[in-house]
Amino acid sequence: MWLPLMGLLLGLLAGSLFTIAMPGIIAKYLSIAVLASLDSLLGGWRSVLEDTFDGAILISGFFANALLAAGLAYLGDLLGLDLYLAAVITFGIRIFKNLGSLRHSIVLRLRQNRLRRATKKRREEEARQYNPLKQYEELSQEDQD
Repeated sequence: MWLPLMGLLLGLLAGSLFTIAMPGIIAKYLSIAVLASLDSLLGGWRSVLEDTFDGAILISGFFANALLAAGLAYLGDLLGLDLYLAAVITFGIRIFKNLGSLRHSIVLRLRQNRLRRATKKRREEEARQYNPLKQYEELSQEDQD
């Protein structure tokens, strides 16, 4: 799980260190590519937390989404329409949905871990209090008196 995060950090570092001039016409396509990659990253992270991760689905979904969105944007350019906005809205909705699912999964895991620790602590305390050998010794002392 740390490998994708390291790749993201390296990509952010490389992007901030190196400046590449891009023509304005490509800005639409780059924005869609960034949204597609962010959607895939969050979807992959969500599937890892839900124990349903499949690398082939992640990669194929990334490329299929990116190509479909780029094709939609290109078709919109040919028709003189802003069809790339459909992809932006769709990816935006999916990103927020994935973030909500991630938040939900993380909060549930934190609650389960807290409950597990509290249960373990309570059981250890009960085990310390319940000592049959000590109770036997106390009964033996009473019998001798």
